[in-house]
Amino acid sequence: MERLRVEFTTEPFDLDEAPAHAVVAREVIQAAELDAVDVGPFGNTAEGGADVVLSAVDALLRRALEAGATRVSLQINVIGEGEK
Repeated sequence: MERLRVEFTTEPFDLDEAPAHAVVAREVIQAAELDAVDVGPFGNTAEGGADVVLSAVDALLRRALEAGATRVSLQINVIGEGEK
């Protein structure tokens, strides 16, 4: 099974507090059964098996847009077993 790394951000940004769409996106990723999750103020990354990552991305997109995101930027990379 291939491993994937997803990097994502949601917009619009709010420098004073995390908007609802950003909170929802982080909750989705943190609740998924991923191997590694790194949540930051301007970007987030997660790694795991392809099926788990793709399911999490589907939920992330749907829930973030429902919560008011006007843009979700993401990048998905195939990673090797030893790659970090």
